[in-house]
Amino acid sequence: MADMDRNRRMVAIAKQNLIESGEREQLIQLLRTRLLECGWRDQVVMQCKDVVRDVGVENITLDKLIAEVTPKARQSVPDSVKRELLQKIKTSVSNQSSFSTSPFNHN
Repeated sequence: MADMDRNRRMVAIAKQNLIESGEREQLIQLLRTRLLECGWRDQVVMQCKDVVRDVGVENITLDKLIAEVTPKARQSVPDSVKRELLQKIKTSVSNQSSFSTSPFNHN
């Protein structure tokens, strides 16, 4: 339990450092670029259109659409994109001087 709390604190600190350094925005932009390059965004748009067609435009709400599409969209992010982003995060975290023993450094 103590290890879990420690890991959560470390993750929170790492996230804050990424935000403060501006690296978080760079990572978000990289993710957007990679998702566009691989056609993921177009796939999600098609999933949205399919859900609206199946449920009916009169019966769909934004919350329903998000609930329906989000799990599929997350699963369809290519592994290569996930790996690249994770590697960038690991590199950033390992470069932070306060993280000499980061939970992200386990291979």
